[in-house]
Amino acid sequence: MRRFQPRASLPGASKFERGIVKKAAIILIAIAVVVVAGGVLYIAGLPEPKAPPVRDNTTLRNTEGGEVVGFIDDFGARAWMGVPFAAPPVGELRWRAPQPPARSAAVTETLAAGPMCPQFASILSGDGLDSEPSVAGNEDCLYLNIWSPPNARDLPVMVWIHGGGNTIGHAGSFIGARLATAHDLVVVTTNYRLGVFGWFNHPALQTGDPADDSGNYGTLDLVRALEWTRDNIAAFGGDPGRVTVFGESAGAYNTLAMMASPLAAGLFHRAVVQSGGFESTDPVRGRNHSDDGGHDFSAPEIVDRLLVADGSAANARGAREHQQAWDSAEARDYLYGKSPGEIFAALDGGAFGMIDLPDSFGDGHVLPNLPTDEIFSSAGNHNQVPVVLGVNRDEPTLFMTRDPRYVDNILGIFYSLKDEQTYRSLAHYGGRAWKVRGVDELARAMTASGNRHVYAYRFDWDEEPSIMGYDLSVALGAAHALEIGFVFGEFNGLGLGYVYPDDENQWRLSNSMMSYWAEFAYTGDPGSGRGATETPWLAWGQNGQTQIILDTPDDGGIRMDDESLTYETLKAELIADADFGDKFVHCATYVRTFRDTGLFDGAEYEALGCSAWPPESISRF
Repeated sequence: MRRFQPRASLPGASKFERGIVKKAAIILIAIAVVVVAGGVLYIAGLPEPKAPPVRDNTTLRNTEGGEVVGFIDDFGARAWMGVPFAAPPVGELRWRAPQPPARSAAVTETLAAGPMCPQFASILSGDGLDSEPSVAGNEDCLYLNIWSPPNARDLPVMVWIHGGGNTIGHAGSFIGARLATAHDLVVVTTNYRLGVFGWFNHPALQTGDPADDSGNYGTLDLVRALEWTRDNIAAFGGDPGRVTVFGESAGAYNTLAMMASPLAAGLFHRAVVQSGGFESTDPVRGRNHSDDGGHDFSAPEIVDRLLVADGSAANARGAREHQQAWDSAEARDYLYGKSPGEIFAALDGGAFGMIDLPDSFGDGHVLPNLPTDEIFSSAGNHNQVPVVLGVNRDEPTLFMTRDPRYVDNILGIFYSLKDEQTYRSLAHYGGRAWKVRGVDELARAMTASGNRHVYAYRFDWDEEPSIMGYDLSVALGAAHALEIGFVFGEFNGLGLGYVYPDDENQWRLSNSMMSYWAEFAYTGDPGSGRGATETPWLAWGQNGQTQIILDTPDDGGIRMDDESLTYETLKAELIADADFGDKFVHCATYVRTFRDTGLFDGAEYEALGCSAWPPESISRF
């Protein structure tokens, strides 16, 4: 390689020129050192590459879809990955309720996770990030993964539903082997259709079958995965009478959908809702144009985009007229003729590749068309089972930590907060609003329904390291999704392994959380954990307590707490808060927190000193 020779070393260069070039060379060298060091750190942080798993004939099992054979995991777990639980939803089965898998005459080797469902490629989908959006996954994606300890028989089953805004993610993002072997559980992780393929209710697709016509294909996939679990899990050592559904973010939302769906009745017996919340969507939002009560990405709006993109119409108006002239057969043929790539080209991917699409339609068959409080405050309106509801203290920071509105960066390497006080305030109120809707309101409704087994937690762990001078303990703190690694005892999922210090505190808290989750799977009560050695976790309202705080001894440890938030108490706190350094941020936080709750008060907003910023001018995030 040719050696770099700075201009200042050449004869005749002036002192000024030599000084300038010397400084430039120092900067270049510094950048090179950072890049090399960063690369070394990145490579050092990656797990060692593993040899492909080898089938182990002791794992041969019979399922409704035929015999499958898996392998033995590093933890000694018996593992089966990429097990089909439904027929491939392709061809005529696109936008239809899932069907049982056809039986295979040959033994199927299940040594790797099945394809993820179609989605924009992203870091969180495990497919990287390109300069231009690309599509990852395959429509043939209805597969699940199973981990079971040796000689398992009649063990509790935990079925994990991944998150990702119902538009990204996959079942292989976390490995269930440690959780399964540490506490004698059968752990299942499942895919489900996402985005346009998971929730889509174009009027032309109606068949007269209420499941097919619901538009809730992703929800129905999860019901089908639970049906498969009921009918097959005994062969893998699981007890179909003790099934816990657990999930995070959209996975938690979908866990609550299982509690709300009459089709899931009897298919599971406990539920863990990690950073969730639930609200069914009026089907009108999915099947109408936006000027007729529909969502901006309703099915007809998406078809308009497709027609313009392929030249069938010159503009949105022409596309709408084109749709109106179709009969149902023409519309179906057009939609079924589009590839995932063509459909995704008409969509916009937001944070991490997620798409703002309507989902979870209250169709009256798959999901009730009722307000959330009405669903969960009546035992007759939902599947009442023991439930854990939880939230992370600093939920929004995962989405803020690289947002240029709040964070500066140099060369895409050196990050720093623009205003730490403002950042902390936004994280505080965003986290508390999430707690109101995802924990406290649901807990009050569920206990009002007569459920005495409602348990709540707040995850407070915030002991991340600093990277290149960027203090992740502040920038992330107890961020969205960071608790998942503690639950699985597996910290490399979602590409976030670098945020964990891998120290004694981290593993001590992880062991406690795995113990609580396992005891809940066994008994429907997290109690004092599997070994009865943990701080007792009391039900909501028991002895005046409401939630358990999950943290390390350095920050107060695991302890019960009596906090119970409402939107009214949160509003009073926000109005009285004098620590906002930026008045606009104070006003925007008021709008974003209360705009959709029915509690936004225009006079109160004016009195707060916010008249300079009309609420409709403030973005949703």
